[in-house]
This record gives sequence, structure tokens and C-alpha cells, in this order.
Amino acid sequence: GRVEVYHDGKWGTICDDQWDDRDAEVVCRQLGLSGTPKALSWAHYGQGSGPILLDEVQCSGNELSLDQCKKSDWGQQNCDHIEDAGVSCDPFTGTDVQLCQSDACCPFLLPPRAEGTVRLAGGRSPSEGRVEVYYNGDWGTVCDDGWTDLGAQVVCRQLGFR
Repeated sequence: GRVEVYHDGKWGTICDDQWDDRDAEVVCRQLGLSGTPKALSWAHYGQGSGPILLDEVQCSGNELSLDQCKKSDWGQQNCDHIEDAGVSCDPFTGTDVQLCQSDACCPFLLPPRAEGTVRLAGGRSPSEGRVEVYYNGDWGTVCDDGWTDLGAQVVCRQLGFR
């Protein structure tokens, strides 16, 4: 749907300048939705009304909320509602990527990797497994020294689980 944010007592839309799938990934994560995030522009889900509160949103894709992304100051924009940003967090897409046991089986389905991207490997289902982190061009494991439920909750949120 159309992405709207609440700030300073009012709801408003986001301009689609610089809007891409990394921004959509953060929105889906913030909403607790999994699936394949897809950014949509040009008021794909209809034009909003009221203020346009954000512009030039540029997430890396690893943030937990839009507030952590690079963006214009609140209310600073040069857009019309025909440029309202939208997002699809389709739970039925991307499951083949989650079920792949290696990058070799489906490299064309895998999104570009950002430093700090996490995945679960070796589990019986897409929602369990060994935690791995992408860093410096390779996947590595996470040491369990000091590992707690809090760390597990962060990883689950990064993966789009609640």
C-alpha cells in the first residue's frame, strides 16, 4: 500500500525520490512483515492527502525503521502527491531464496548483499538455523559467547519475523 508516517501529531506520505527496494525492506521490517519487499512509485496505490512528510529516503536496507535511514528533514520536500511512495511486502514471493541451501542453486533470485545482512542456514525451515552475517564479501557465523534472546529477537526482526 501507500506508505504513510506519523510525525508531530499528523499522518503524511513519503515522496518517491530515491525510493527503492532497500527502503521497502525497512518498511516491511518495521511493520513486522516478511516476504520480498518491493518499492513502488508514482502513487501506485493512489495519491494521499495532507502533508508530504519525507523525501529523499535512502536506506541501506539493514535499518530497523525508516527513522534510522538517511532522509530529508521532516516536512522538507519538493514533491506532489503523484509521487507518493508505496510498498509491497508480498509473503508469497521470495520463498525459494529462503529455502536455497547455497548461493549456487539460485543466484539470480538473491538480492544484492549489503554489509551486515543476516541469514539463517542449515535449519529445517526458513525460520530456523545457524545465524550467518555477510561481511567483506563472505558469509560468516556468529559466536555464541554472550548470545541471548535479545540478540535472537534482533536477528528475527532483521529477517522480517515478528
